[in-house]
Order: sequence, then structure tokens, then C-alpha cells
Amino acid sequence: MPTPTRPRGRPRSFDRDAALDVAIKLFWTNGYEATSISDLTAALGIGSPSLYAAFGDKRALFNEAVEVYADRYGGYITHALGQEPTARQAITRVLREAAHEHTLPGRPRGCMLLCTVEAAGSTEVADLLRQHRERHIAAFQQRIQADVDAHVLPPETDAAALAHYTEATLQGMSQSARDGASRHVLEQVAVLAVQGWPRELR
Repeated sequence: MPTPTRPRGRPRSFDRDAALDVAIKLFWTNGYEATSISDLTAALGIGSPSLYAAFGDKRALFNEAVEVYADRYGGYITHALGQEPTARQAITRVLREAAHEHTLPGRPRGCMLLCTVEAAGSTEVADLLRQHRERHIAAFQQRIQADVDAHVLPPETDAAALAHYTEATLQGMSQSARDGASRHVLEQVAVLAVQGWPRELR
């Protein structure tokens, strides 16, 4: 009598969201150009055909990674701008939370949108990253200008310059985190940065 064969186990389902998070952290650590298809397939534990089937090519995967990163790891900016009563309080919160987010154990340091730009040899990739940073600046400027219009900040406040100043501070904090600066040091940077703001009128 033939020995009954054991039923083959079902293949483990592919968790696309978890795989995307792995890809995000790989791009975050190494940048776009330095991350190869073989790096991605090794980290995700899948073959190249499966990667292409799930995400398309490397560029398509990176584009999706950037969008998900902005929502999943950069959402604190939107929350602060929408929840705090004044622009100054909102930006203070943004910078303090950046100090926390940029130095969390168990994830790459700094901001992916800033860390990958130095390795973005592709003009299209560089443009994508720049567009995300420009969205930050536009959101900061809109929030600041709202306080100028509401007479919370002085009428001579240059909302555009202050928005660029905020983004420049975030970029510096991200690079400092990559270089090993502690959360405490970055929190002090945040405090000093906000001291450069004009005083609120009320």
C-alpha cells in the first residue's frame, strides 16, 4: 500500500504593506541610487519577478515608498499645523517632534525625504523629493500667513522667509541626526530656532 503523501503547506502569503515598509527603510538608509534591485529582493525575501509583479520597477517602488513614508512617518507635520492654535506653537511642535522622530531607535536616523536626496542621481527622483519639501514649505507659509492676517504675528512678518527658515532647520536637524546628534541636542536646536521668530502680538 503506498504511503500517503502529506499535503503540501500553503505558501506564506506576501504581506505587501510589510514589504513596502522594509523597502522604505532600505531607501531611507542607503538612498535611491545606492539601493539595488538585489538589495531589495534580498531584504524582502522575494525574487525579482515577484518584486516587479508587486511594485513595478525600482523607480515605481521608490515613488510609492516616498508617498507612504510621508504619510506614515512624516504625518506629525500635518497634525501639528492643523492642531496647534498658532503658527509659532505649531512649528515648535514640528521641530520638537522632528527631534524625536529623527532619533528613534530601531529605524534609520534623519528624514527619508532629506537623506535620499544626496544619493539621488536621477533628475526625476530629485524632482520628486524636492516637490515634497516644497509642500512642507507651502504648508508652513500658509499657516504663518494665516497668523499674520489674523494679527497674531506682526504685519511685516515675511511668511515665505520664515517658512524656508523652518524647512532649513528641519534639513539641518535631519543631517545632524544622521551624523549622530542625540535627541536632546536636536531638541535644543528646536528651541533656539523658534527664538528667532517674531513675537506674537497677542
